[in-house]
Amino acid sequence: MIITINGKPADITLENEKTVGEVLSGIQTWMDGAGFSVSGLEIDGKSYGSLSLDKAFELPLAGLSSINVQASGWADLLMEALTSLLTDLEMYENARPEEQKNFKENWALSAPALFLKDNEKDFYTLVLETVNAAGDTSSGTLPVIGLIPLVSERIRELKGPAEEMKLIRPLAEETAKRLEDLPLDMQTGKDSKAAETIAIFSSLVEKIFRLIFLFKYFKTDIESIEVPSMNSPEKQNLKDYIGEFSAALKELISAFENKDTILVGDLAEYELAPRLRCLCDVLCMEVQP
Repeated sequence: MIITINGKPADITLENEKTVGEVLSGIQTWMDGAGFSVSGLEIDGKSYGSLSLDKAFELPLAGLSSINVQASGWADLLMEALTSLLTDLEMYENARPEEQKNFKENWALSAPALFLKDNEKDFYTLVLETVNAAGDTSSGTLPVIGLIPLVSERIRELKGPAEEMKLIRPLAEETAKRLEDLPLDMQTGKDSKAAETIAIFSSLVEKIFRLIFLFKYFKTDIESIEVPSMNSPEKQNLKDYIGEFSAALKELISAFENKDTILVGDLAEYELAPRLRCLCDVLCMEVQP
């Protein structure tokens, strides 16, 4: 039997494997270490996409002459899952009630959902909760159609993380100003605005960290970037800077939950607001599209 990966011969010796799935289990172990996953198969000229891989796994090896394994990286598979989800969501609004019900009942078992479950757990949970609550006006969750901007945002991040970083720069500046105003908001009883500031800031930081991960995934040498230090005239590498930023963020959230207004104010105004500005400035200047 001839086994290839993306059309190139694979040095694989079969032993006691009886099915296509048993062959692929060994190949997947190797691909996991290289950051790839099986995205499709071609068996004796017949193609099996991500949605029909389970059927291919059950095929006996007896009588087969060739298997071509289609391997894709994490980002490609995530893009495929998000694009498929976006298409489903766009169709949902105009679908018949029985089609909406079918989507609600079966989405969690779809290939895009299973990929998100393994690789984007928080996002998978959000989508699942929204889909399950569809039609329940008392649930307090987003309507299904409300997921479209969130999925579209993730797709933009994958397509162009550097461009997305530049797009959020005005929001980062606005959020930094809100952080500087946070002590006064808390002192003057503007608790709802203070809570909103923390929520906006936390969501923005999550997005920045996602973009940083994508920069690294797409081979940008993030860790060599130098950043002005907050505590000395020396510069420090971005990795250490992000570590300090994360520690200050955790301290802020803990202080906010404990209603320690003095510490919250100090951290927001003197630690996190300037760090947020600096981090965004550096990433926008140093990381090129």
